Amino acid sequence: MFAASERIAIQPGLWEQKLAQQEDPLQRLAIIDQLAGHYAYTNVLRAQQLLLEQWNLLQKHEVEDFMFRYFLNKMVVQNQLYDFIGAAETASQGIKYLEAAGSVKQLTELQIEYAGISINLNDLDAAERFLQKALKMLKNFPDQQLHSRIACRRGYLYLHAGNHAIATEQFLNAVSMMEIKEEALPLRDEYFRSLAFAGLGQVYEHNEEYEKSVRAFLQVVDLCERLGMSNRLAWHYLNVGRAYLGLGEIAPAKDFLQKVIDTRDDLSLEARASAYANLGFCTFEEGDFTAALELLHRAEHLHRELNPDDSSNLCVIASWRGRIEMEQENYVAAQTSFTEALGYAEAEEDYKMLAEVHSDFASLYAETEDYRLAYEYQLDHDRFLEVYHEDQDRRQQQELEMKYQAARKQQETELLELKATRLQLKALRAQMNPHFIYNALNSIQHFITSNKGAIASRYLAKFAKLMRQSLDYSDEESISLEKEIEFLQDYLYINEKLRFEDRLSYRVIVDDDLEEDILGVPTMIVQPYVENALEHGLRSRKDGLITVQFKLWDDDTICCTVEDNGIGRKKALAQQQNDPNRQNYRSRGTQITEKRLELLRRTKKQEVSVRTIDLYDEITGTATGTRVEIMIPIVEIQIK
Repeated sequence: MFAASERIAIQPGLWEQKLAQQEDPLQRLAIIDQLAGHYAYTNVLRAQQLLLEQWNLLQKHEVEDFMFRYFLNKMVVQNQLYDFIGAAETASQGIKYLEAAGSVKQLTELQIEYAGISINLNDLDAAERFLQKALKMLKNFPDQQLHSRIACRRGYLYLHAGNHAIATEQFLNAVSMMEIKEEALPLRDEYFRSLAFAGLGQVYEHNEEYEKSVRAFLQVVDLCERLGMSNRLAWHYLNVGRAYLGLGEIAPAKDFLQKVIDTRDDLSLEARASAYANLGFCTFEEGDFTAALELLHRAEHLHRELNPDDSSNLCVIASWRGRIEMEQENYVAAQTSFTEALGYAEAEEDYKMLAEVHSDFASLYAETEDYRLAYEYQLDHDRFLEVYHEDQDRRQQQELEMKYQAARKQQETELLELKATRLQLKALRAQMNPHFIYNALNSIQHFITSNKGAIASRYLAKFAKLMRQSLDYSDEESISLEKEIEFLQDYLYINEKLRFEDRLSYRVIVDDDLEEDILGVPTMIVQPYVENALEHGLRSRKDGLITVQFKLWDDDTICCTVEDNGIGRKKALAQQQNDPNRQNYRSRGTQITEKRLELLRRTKKQEVSVRTIDLYDEITGTATGTRVEIMIPIVEIQIK
């Protein structure tokens, strides 16, 4: 009964009948869940009504899956209704809920949707953060559908940033991943497919590849019409019409622009206003000046109603109106229209618009035989055009500089990661103190010669397992926290039983907030500090205690504390200096590990640090041990 709504192709009429006949609240929740997931893409106002009832029911009957899809569908609906701030608030609430009660896949879906909302809010840095979090989760739990959605979102991220080449690559990648599936896609994925084609259309339009642009936008229209995804259909009709205008094909352009005006499923008056303006241009090109002026008047009225400060669109409309009035030889009206357009262009500080309006004035004065003014305005046109091209060159240089810096940063990151890998191997070679290995094997040999074969066998199995883990992990950059803890427990157990002969006890504490089976940490990152505590702090004690505790510090960091009740660093240093066998002993493991952590800090841009605290008795001032706090970055677990 509670199957995921996105996987079911529903007949809304039939489900509406079921809803009308159903009184049981849980059954109503299940039906609303299906309908809201469908209407979020096909009938946004009905979806809005159903979500209100769903929320009221969920306050009394909380079902986790329904809660997840309530947040997801509400975000989609608010986004479709252009309520981007409201959608961001819903996303924050949903993520907070899922962090406590949801699955990794559910949390990933909300992160991807939040990225789209952030792009609409023009917060590209936030969008990148959410996509990075989603990718990080998918490293451990791959899902082709979600990867295709991320590629689509990244396409729009690069499109907004002006990197059209990478945007194209991402959109094509998204489409390719969706088309691999043989079965029909869920409606939500069809929606993302339409977004990917729309993004490709925008890239092709920007590159003036209008034939490709028309094909891409027509694929969007076909998808939306066939599946009933009408919420943004007016915008898609508009895109096709504009692409045909780019090709100079007035007739098909007019057909699609008229569809924008005729459709009543879309709530965007802005698309309708733009359609009126473009239709005005089409009829102007066809020579029907009266109809063109009427269409431009409607466009202007709508744009003023939507945003009185929309200088860009109002400038274009005033300029086109002036050109029509020139063709009608109504030069006074044309001068008024061009003056109005000039005011909008100056308000926008748009040099291209300023150049075009000055060109219009030059044409007007040439037509009225005022050649002095025509010449002056033409000079102004040339000057503004030159400034525009200089500005474009500067922008292109900045874009190239940004791309260069991004490529350089990527190269530096790769070099740092290579260096980190080499350090990792070096660290693992230095990981096991030779004294530990010798003492362990010597103790096992003692049990064998003492005819305690069962004990020797048990300890030998533990020791062999520890050595095998150390070798296996040398090929991996990261492991799960669960494996790191298991390795530490085996290491401490062997030290307790063999090296210290029960003169040592230990505790490993893991906070409940940590999901140690899915969180990744750098391989064997804690063991050198545990070894250091054993070697320097507890080596000479008869009742040694070492405590290792793991706590979640923030979303990206684990705090590990290694605490011992040893003799303290000062006394340990003095003993080492007085022991000829240990005078030259240096903990290579901790030194290399701190270099690894520093490289991780530089590559991951996270808080990574090691802090050593000397512990003293508050009354006598005697050393009571040492505490080491290690801030460990959470990393992706390698999937093999």
